[in-house]
Amino acid sequence: MTRRSCAIYATGIVCAHLLILGIALLVAQVFQTMIQERIKKEITLAENSRVLDGWINPPPPVYMQYFFFNVTNPDEFLAGKEKPKVTQIGPYTYREYRPRENVTFLENGTKIFATNPKSFVFLRDMSVGDPEVDRLTTVNIPFIAVMNELNSYSFFLRSFVSLWMRSLGVEVFMNRTVHEVLWGFKDPLLSKIHTMSPEVDEHFGLMYNKNGTHEGEFVFHTGEKNYMDYGKIDTWNGISQMNWWSSNQSNMINGTDGSVFHTFLSRKELLYIFAADLCRSIHLGYVADTEVKGIPAFRFAPPSDVLAPPDENPSNAGFCVPAGDCLGKGVLKVSVCRQGAPIVVSFPHFYQADERYISAIDGMNPNAEEHETYLDINPTTGVPIRACKRAQLNVILKRVPGNLFSAAFLLNFQTATIDDGSAAQMRTLLLIVTVVSNFPVIIVGLGVILLVVLIFLVCRNRQRKTAKDETAYTQVSNQAEDSPENRNNQPLRNGSYIAMSPVEVQKC
Repeated sequence: MTRRSCAIYATGIVCAHLLILGIALLVAQVFQTMIQERIKKEITLAENSRVLDGWINPPPPVYMQYFFFNVTNPDEFLAGKEKPKVTQIGPYTYREYRPRENVTFLENGTKIFATNPKSFVFLRDMSVGDPEVDRLTTVNIPFIAVMNELNSYSFFLRSFVSLWMRSLGVEVFMNRTVHEVLWGFKDPLLSKIHTMSPEVDEHFGLMYNKNGTHEGEFVFHTGEKNYMDYGKIDTWNGISQMNWWSSNQSNMINGTDGSVFHTFLSRKELLYIFAADLCRSIHLGYVADTEVKGIPAFRFAPPSDVLAPPDENPSNAGFCVPAGDCLGKGVLKVSVCRQGAPIVVSFPHFYQADERYISAIDGMNPNAEEHETYLDINPTTGVPIRACKRAQLNVILKRVPGNLFSAAFLLNFQTATIDDGSAAQMRTLLLIVTVVSNFPVIIVGLGVILLVVLIFLVCRNRQRKTAKDETAYTQVSNQAEDSPENRNNQPLRNGSYIAMSPVEVQKC
C-alpha cells in the first residue's frame, strides 16, 4: 500500500469517527445538558460565593431621577376656569446605593433572609439645577389627605375645617423647593394636628425618612431546591400574602424583587416582580431581542393589561378597594398602603392609560420611548443587564362628590445598566458557554471538512491512475512494409509507427 493510499484510509477513518461522534452528541444533547445543569447549579445564592457577593453588593450603579410637574395656573384651575397646566422640570438625579444587610441562610441554604437599606447621594452634574434652590408649585398632599379623611363627615364640618386650614395659610397647592418636596419639611397643618395627636408626624416629604432605610424584611429562595425559584420572594415582613386588597389573588406576593431571575429564560413566559412601593406584584412580558454592551438580552415590559380595569382584565378586580370602587385604565390607587393618602400610581404622562386622564391635564405627552418601564435580561444567566423603572405619582382631587380630577405631580425614573467590568466578565462567560454547548457542532464541522478533504484525495488519486493508464504503447512492427502479410492485413503506411490504444477516460 502506497503512502497516498494510507493517507486516504486514515482520513476516512477519522472523518467517520468524527461524524458519528458529533451526530450522536447532537442527538443526545450531552454537552447542552451538561452546561445547563452546571449553570443552574452555579448561579444560586447558596453555592457560589461570587454570585452571593454580587447579590449582596450589586455592581451596576443605580440612578434615581426625579421629574416634577410644575402647575402654572393654580388660581385659574381652582376657580374652575381652566384645566391644570403643567410643565415638566428635571431631572434631579441621585445615585442610589442598595447593599443587602443582615444576610442569613435559612433551612439548610434553601432560603436566605436579608434587608435592603437604600441611601441616596445627589449628583449635580446629572441634574438640571440645585434642589435646595429650585422651587415648584405642586399639590399640597397633607391638605388633600386631611380633606380626604373628612369625606365621611358633614358638609358643614368639612367647610369649617377647610376655612380653618386656609387661615393657617394652607391651600390646595403649595410652593416649595424640590428638596423640601422630596426629603421633607415641617408642615404647618401637620404641626397643628401633631399638638392634638402626637402620633401624627409634623413633617412631610415624598422621600421623608427613606434615606438609609429599607422597604421591609425579605426571605428569598436561593434556587437550591429548584433553579426556577431562584430569587423568588418567600415572605415579606413575615407574611407570604398581603391583606390590603379585596381578593386573595391580588394579595399574593409573586416573583422576585427585580434584581435576579432564574436561568434560561423563555420568550413565552411572564416574569413576576413584587414592587413594595406599589404594594403589589406585577408581571412583565417579552417585547423584543436586544443587546447591551455586546451581551444578548430579552426585553421584558409590563403589558397594558397590568393596570387595566376589571372589564378588560378581570384578575384586576381585587385592586379595587373597597370592592367595586375602580378607577379607569392605566392607574392604580395605592392609598390602602399609603396611610390613607389619596395617591394614584401610573406610568409617566399616563402612558397606557385612559384618554380621559391624559386630556384632563394640559402638558401630557405619553410615548413608549420615554415612559415605558422595561428590563433587559440575559436569558442564559437570568441577570438584568439594563433596567428602567418609570412611575408617576398622582393625587385625586375632588371638586364635588363624584367628580374626580387627577393631578400629576411627580415622575420617578430609576435606571441601572451593567458596568463595563461586569459586562466583560459576562461576555467571557457566555463565550465559554457557547463554545462548550456547541462542541458537538464543532466536531461535526471538523468531520465535514475531513469528508471534503477525503473526496478531494480520492478524486485526485483516481485522476493520477487514469492519466497513467491512458498512455498504452504498442510494439513497433519488425516486418517489412511490402511483405505479403502487411499488404493483406493492414493499409499501407509510410514508415514505422507507434499506435495509441484507445482508453476511455474516467471522471469523478
